Amino acid sequence: MPALGALIAEPLFLLTDTAMVGHLGAVPLAGLGLASAILQTIIGLMVFLAYATTPAVARRLGAGDRRGAVEAGIDGLWLALGLGAALAVAGWWAAPWLVGAFGASEAVAAEASVYLTISMAGLPAMLIVFAATGLLRGLQDTRTPLWVAGVGFGANILLNFLFIYVVGLGLAGSATGTVVAQWAMVLVYLLVIARHAARVGANPRPHRAGLLRGAASGGWLLLRTASLRAALLLATWSATALGPDELAAYQVAISLYFTLGFALDALAIAAQALIGRSLGAGDVETVRAVLRRCLQWGVGAGAVLGAAVIASAWALPGLFTSSAAVAALLPPALVVLGLSAPLGGVVFVLDGVLIGAGDARYLAWTGLVNLAVYAPLAIGVVWWWWSGAGDGAVALALVTAAFAIGYLAARAVTLSLRARGSRWMVTGTV
Repeated sequence: MPALGALIAEPLFLLTDTAMVGHLGAVPLAGLGLASAILQTIIGLMVFLAYATTPAVARRLGAGDRRGAVEAGIDGLWLALGLGAALAVAGWWAAPWLVGAFGASEAVAAEASVYLTISMAGLPAMLIVFAATGLLRGLQDTRTPLWVAGVGFGANILLNFLFIYVVGLGLAGSATGTVVAQWAMVLVYLLVIARHAARVGANPRPHRAGLLRGAASGGWLLLRTASLRAALLLATWSATALGPDELAAYQVAISLYFTLGFALDALAIAAQALIGRSLGAGDVETVRAVLRRCLQWGVGAGAVLGAAVIASAWALPGLFTSSAAVAALLPPALVVLGLSAPLGGVVFVLDGVLIGAGDARYLAWTGLVNLAVYAPLAIGVVWWWWSGAGDGAVALALVTAAFAIGYLAARAVTLSLRARGSRWMVTGTV
């Protein structure tokens, strides 16, 4: 439950931010959608900083080495700082080119470039937050990330309102408020982790072996995440090809998708921490029990959340946009999202189980297979649209279905095949 609260805080902020920007007009909303896709791709590729840190810390904790567990997490913080600084500089320089690659209108591209350029100042902070969260989850502490995320994203909403409407910065204000909140969250996390390090006598300096181990494990997770982000970018490209109104509507739909996904991912986070600790302790029976229980919860929670989205599909659009044209496009796409939620529960749980077991190599290679299955679906929708065969609402629903059903189904198959066996259940501290 604490993991759910921490995870849901971010997409709830994104939904609120989308609503605030949406009332500025269709062009700023489309710009936010485009810039967010790029920024979330960069950040998403680095999520291995959390996903590699959690099982590494949890395995050492399960083996009784609390000092080694904290030091493994601290190595993750140093790795996050170095990667974040390098990516921020590169991203700031390449922002106009990255936005231009999507072929959006000049007005949308200008808004997206401003948002993306400002956001790069907060990129190192976001990566440090990833690593710090992974450390605490590995220590079986999901309550502290809940408090930090709740307070941090709550402050983020207030700052964005201030900069967007009171100061009058528009979309640039949204990016500015987020950067300030991100660095404040880093400060809180560092204070918490410093107390853990002092309690167990952990060395706060980076360790070469730990950095190399984290980079090696993270490399496979990076490839796994790259295939996922490529699929998301392909979905954004498909929505961009439909037109500005469709792209703006897609931003609302994908924000809701992430809300559902982050809620269901709470079970994956629990699985990562519990399975990592059980494998470190050599307790395979508990590993199997966690797998069964998380799958039960994943399917059940997905069904409940999906039904709620379908029931409110015609009421939700008005909360996120003042454009009647954009709102009219959304209901069919939201119904598709609702139908896909139970499938998402299975996918997110199995993904978390295998990440917790350190089975990153399998996830990396099968990620490429899943992408190969999805790409023809996304391209086919755009080809169908360019042929003049349908309207915008149907096209947006098909873009959503290609990703939320077609791509997730491919992932469900490859993950299930692995989870049914036992090759991923490797015990020990590494």
